[in-house]
Amino acid sequence: MVDMQLEVSIVPVSDADRAKAFYQSLGWRLDDDVAPAAGVRLIQFTPPGSACSITFGSGITSAAPGSVQGGLVVADIEKARVDLISRGIDASDYFHGAPLPKEGRLPGLHPERQSYGSYVSFQDPDDNEWIVQEITGRAPGRG
Repeated sequence: MVDMQLEVSIVPVSDADRAKAFYQSLGWRLDDDVAPAAGVRLIQFTPPGSACSITFGSGITSAAPGSVQGGLVVADIEKARVDLISRGIDASDYFHGAPLPKEGRLPGLHPERQSYGSYVSFQDPDDNEWIVQEITGRAPGRG
């Protein structure tokens, strides 16, 4: 089998400049902002410590803005939520249970603070949702 690594995920947005300002406010690294063809603009950001980036812009996808649900992983969910709020991001309260669908979310941190068990979420200006999951120890076979 050939190794395949997820490198970039496309995030549909309605206003590239507004989205760019939002992702900059998160402290994510701006990798590129280019217009390689008429009617096409590509903006790429990478979250701190991530090997995968997001790309958005104009003329690159027919997906509806707000249709993406993405996942982020942190070692300390409480520290991550405080950081998000300090940046002016409207982060959700902590939850556990099933992150999707929203009806499966239970309030509060996981009672035993089990790895993979606690979450917060936030939305970008187009309502693309980012679910932040706390992982303190990886399950066998998970990088």
